[in-house]
Amino acid sequence: MKLSAYHKAKGDSVEWWKPEGRYDVVYKSRVFTDTYSKDAFMVENAGKVISGGTGYGLKENLPDDVEHSYPDYSLYPQFPDTAYGFLSRGCPRNCGFCIVSGKEGRRSVQVADLSEFWDGQKEIKLMDANLLACPEHEKLIQQLAESRAWVDFSQGLDIRLINPDNVSLLNQVRTKMVHFAWDNPDEDLTGYFQRFLELTAVKDKRKRQVYVLTNYGSSHEQDLYRVETLRDMGFSPYVMVYDRPSAPKITRQLQRWVNNKRIFYTVKDFADYAAGRKEAV
Repeated sequence: MKLSAYHKAKGDSVEWWKPEGRYDVVYKSRVFTDTYSKDAFMVENAGKVISGGTGYGLKENLPDDVEHSYPDYSLYPQFPDTAYGFLSRGCPRNCGFCIVSGKEGRRSVQVADLSEFWDGQKEIKLMDANLLACPEHEKLIQQLAESRAWVDFSQGLDIRLINPDNVSLLNQVRTKMVHFAWDNPDEDLTGYFQRFLELTAVKDKRKRQVYVLTNYGSSHEQDLYRVETLRDMGFSPYVMVYDRPSAPKITRQLQRWVNNKRIFYTVKDFADYAAGRKEAV
């Protein structure tokens, strides 16, 4: 969307690529590596092809004048009232399963004000990897609160960094969804989650979602413990499977059980769900 806005501002015509016709420049993007998304087609009808995104490598970034263009939301007319963007980039955690620290740096820094990608839309999808680690996060949360838009903290807030001050500011945000993560089974985060419940104004558990990483050095027992602990505390767990093709069957079953909320809150015991799946097969 930023590339489109940049080129339209220069007077260029912009459209989605099609195999017919001829283009001066085609941009080709990929988020994941070959494990998840194949480079399935060749672009042969362009004078120049520029490939970017983490699926191609971590070092290629948009030039500053493109990065700071207001997005061309007309590319996605099916989402007329949603703004997407980053207020901060980077993360100090440097988790082995995550590319953010290697791509964006091991410090969370402010990269934009809200007005750079929001102009009155009813909903904001915030993409920041670790907003609370950014020294300016309170100012940025205040901007979100003042927008009066519904905000989805889509990539997760760092539960270890919550405190009365920043939760007080978060309470002023119209929260569509707040995400956290419990990735490391050896790290006991229950106290942080309990503290958040004491401070937050988000009372609907369906709006308090926690990503649970599986198939990354954890046992099934550790995965189930985190899922059940979060549910019992009043959070909605969401199972993420690392390298799903290599994951054991029981992990894939756990993901289906947890992420289908109708089943998850009806069949309270995973063993009962797994037994039923076995009988169905």
